[in-house]
Amino acid sequence: MDKKVLIDQLARQLETSARAALTARDAAAKEAREGATPDEKREDARAAHQLTAIGGASQARAKQALAEADMLAAFRPTAFDEKARIMMGAIVEIEDADSGEGRTFFLAPVGAGMTLTGPGGDGHLSVVTPASPIGRAVIGKRTGEVVDVTVDGDVREWQITFVG
Repeated sequence: MDKKVLIDQLARQLETSARAALTARDAAAKEAREGATPDEKREDARAAHQLTAIGGASQARAKQALAEADMLAAFRPTAFDEKARIMMGAIVEIEDADSGEGRTFFLAPVGAGMTLTGPGGDGHLSVVTPASPIGRAVIGKRTGEVVDVTVDGDVREWQITFVG
């Protein structure tokens, strides 16, 4: 699978997230300036404070998304032999030992929780970072190994069925 396609999708999603955060920041700033009469602003300073906080949080999210997009620009994942140890840049398929439910994810430095589409619309992959519970569990493992991951307080056993 061409991982450049995945990197490009992830970069677009991060840039879209940054644009949305900047739009939210601008809307909060405008509402704080123009949304109420001077008398209303004096009566409800909390609303102005909340809008300022929303604007600040949106600015921080935009800054984070842009920094992640910059970090991603330097990321060059390599191809993996199916017997290779899992590391950043791997595409990993796992299967729940109890239910047989499968999941495919892309181990990337940023973009946790985002969903990508395989080349040509071939399936969906979740983005997982090494800081996540599943990322920590699979790093260094190989196809065929079983990992235990705690999800919402429940320990789940997943077998690694593919590394690419």
